[in-house]
Amino acid sequence: MASRAWITGAALVWFASAAGGWGGPGYAAVAALVAAAVVSRRHLAAILMAIAAITGWAAARPLQPLQAGDVQFIGVVTSAVVHGPYGSWVFVETGEGPALLELPEEMTPARGTRLTILGRTSGEPGKARGVAYRGVVRAREVAVVAGPGGVLRAGEQIRQRVLSALEPMDAGRALIAGFLIGDTTGLDPVDIEAMRRAGLSHFTAVSGSNVALFLGLLFVAAGPLSLGPKRRSVIGLLGLPVYAAATGFEPSVMRASVMAGLVLVGRLLGKSLEAWQVMALAVAGLVMMQPSIGRSAGFQLSVAATAGVLVGARWPLSGGYVARALAVTAGAQLAVAPLLLLYFGRVPLLSPVANLVAAPIVTVATLAGSVGVAVFHPLVPAAAWSGDVVLALAHSVASWPQVGWMGVGFAAMTGMLFWRIKQWRGAMAVVAATLLVVAVLINPSSLSADSVAVLDVGQGDAILLSGGQGRYVLVDGGPDPVRLLDKIRAFGVRQIELVVVTHLHADHVDGLTALVGRVPIGEVWAHAERHPTPGSEKLFTLLAVHGVPVVAPVVGQSVEVGDLRITVLGPQRRYDSSNDESLVTLVEGRSRSILLSGDVEKFGQADLQGLHADVLKVPHHGGGTSDADWLTSIGADLAVISVGENDFGHPAAWVVEVLLETGAEVRRTDLDGDVIVPLD
Repeated sequence: MASRAWITGAALVWFASAAGGWGGPGYAAVAALVAAAVVSRRHLAAILMAIAAITGWAAARPLQPLQAGDVQFIGVVTSAVVHGPYGSWVFVETGEGPALLELPEEMTPARGTRLTILGRTSGEPGKARGVAYRGVVRAREVAVVAGPGGVLRAGEQIRQRVLSALEPMDAGRALIAGFLIGDTTGLDPVDIEAMRRAGLSHFTAVSGSNVALFLGLLFVAAGPLSLGPKRRSVIGLLGLPVYAAATGFEPSVMRASVMAGLVLVGRLLGKSLEAWQVMALAVAGLVMMQPSIGRSAGFQLSVAATAGVLVGARWPLSGGYVARALAVTAGAQLAVAPLLLLYFGRVPLLSPVANLVAAPIVTVATLAGSVGVAVFHPLVPAAAWSGDVVLALAHSVASWPQVGWMGVGFAAMTGMLFWRIKQWRGAMAVVAATLLVVAVLINPSSLSADSVAVLDVGQGDAILLSGGQGRYVLVDGGPDPVRLLDKIRAFGVRQIELVVVTHLHADHVDGLTALVGRVPIGEVWAHAERHPTPGSEKLFTLLAVHGVPVVAPVVGQSVEVGDLRITVLGPQRRYDSSNDESLVTLVEGRSRSILLSGDVEKFGQADLQGLHADVLKVPHHGGGTSDADWLTSIGADLAVISVGENDFGHPAAWVVEVLLETGAEVRRTDLDGDVIVPLD
């Protein structure tokens, strides 16, 4: 009963903090709750909810946009550096709210660094990674005024010590960095996605077990100073802020650190706190001090998982360690399932099993990595090897079933039955039957023979061709490796006979890096030496390492894949523009054809005359770089535009209008999703 009161109180404070930013309805709801608390003589609850509502309102107020044009100010870096395909950026505090600063090359300021910034901004506010900002500043000059101080400086030193000790940073060592300090910047995005699909990504979100390990190592390092519970409590309270700084103050580590801090304070005062009380106090305190954390997906998942662990640990089971461990992981998985569905649309069905296998390996890897980084470097290779094992497990499990709301409903019903009958074997039989049914229901769909799928991969191109009998061709791969691999898996593609790289821009080649070494590729068609990009250099390096042949096709060259015939039509000559040098191909089925035009523009189109196809993949995402007469001359009755959210104005309105005037149906991947085109 006492636990229920603490949980209810924390939930009400959390709600009040969120409702403070909802305007009138939020104020009315909080006022009603506060009045009810006062009437029932719960004055402390009323005060806490009022404070939470006020701070939530203050945090949710719209930011004053930066004035457009040239700007110069002194800002403090408030986030870790984020590395993206088009550069690096950080959040900087301007005095009236954060701004997003695009950094010059090779500059990676630590959190807490004071910078003098000279740059230019459009003055348009926005949001990145859940954080609202006043505007994007494109820096021309950035100078360091002062480095981080105090706790931030100590945390940054620990962070750099960990990262330098793990060099050279291969996949296994990058995962160890995630285990130790939550830094996953060295991990391939596909590895991160595999960890998420396997339900193992929480291991790189620093939480309770990591904090406990840090405190244990801290107590050992303190030696005689840590003798006695009160001394250990003081040392722990001094060390926790430093560790939180080293891990970047991520929501999960903030929750775990505050909970650990409350336990240490209790021991220092001779008070014993129950686990639910500690969690409730931590949640209420954090959402009042930093209301935005309550809207963070990471914080919500961390709190839900902790609650699930506490519930699962109380399930009355027989069967020893394995049964109890499975109950704990199942409890955490069921608790976070609604949030995973809300944010990602799916839940890894067999995550408890994967966690049961991975948890001891992660524990060994984290402990070996900690000792290796701190005092005994020869342990680092052993930790890295353990990290490779976890990644191999994640990639194996990533192909296991992922379920939506229906599957979670089945699991919840099974859990309720389990709770009622309290019979281990009977419950496991029901679980097995449920999993079998769900797995059958969610088998990947396949692309029928003699068909083309223009995939929805965002602002880019990726076209999957099926010749039947498991024979596939992929033309381009879009900008996002994770998204492409997800699409390939969704269509049940086991191998790809031919990959055609139309040209080397990031929105066509970067996604292809996900396939090399994971999906067997027979051959690649590409002009690898023309207009290289960082993404294309990475791709061709990977292809060489894995022994995949790269062929530069010539005009007129063709290949048959099942019932499809693919013929190269361009480029007819060399061009200054990479877009005009796109490999243009005609794909012919039994009764229909589709012209895959890459990003070819007016100059290239001028050399491609007399072409006809039933379907046109519109060049350059429908941009206004095409010739209207050329678009009309193709004579297609269906035009497909591969496009996503962008700042380029794609597709151009006049291009769509010209295509409609020819009588063609126009389909767009940003509106219609994957566009399936039968050629039979």
